Amino acid sequence: MDIHQIIRELNDERRHLERIIESLEMVVRTGGGSTKPPSRRGRKSMDAVGRQEVSARMKRYWARRREERAAGAMAQGRSASDTLTRTAHAG
Repeated sequence: MDIHQIIRELNDERRHLERIIESLEMVVRTGGGSTKPPSRRGRKSMDAVGRQEVSARMKRYWARRREERAAGAMAQGRSASDTLTRTAHAG
């Protein structure tokens, strides 16, 4: 291959790349790129007050569940402690 031809092809390629770079720089200068901030995924963070509210709500929920289960056991003639022990071991 002729060395002069290789140099010409490389220069042509350089000019082509320079045009591409200039057009990309123009897009960046004019703000034509993506201006939308990336979306945040995952769970929202919770402040201390929110955590306390959820904690109180879940304590009421589980207390009510225990009461309902104990009441159901009493109706079937078993003690509440038997029912709680069985469910704890059944896992």
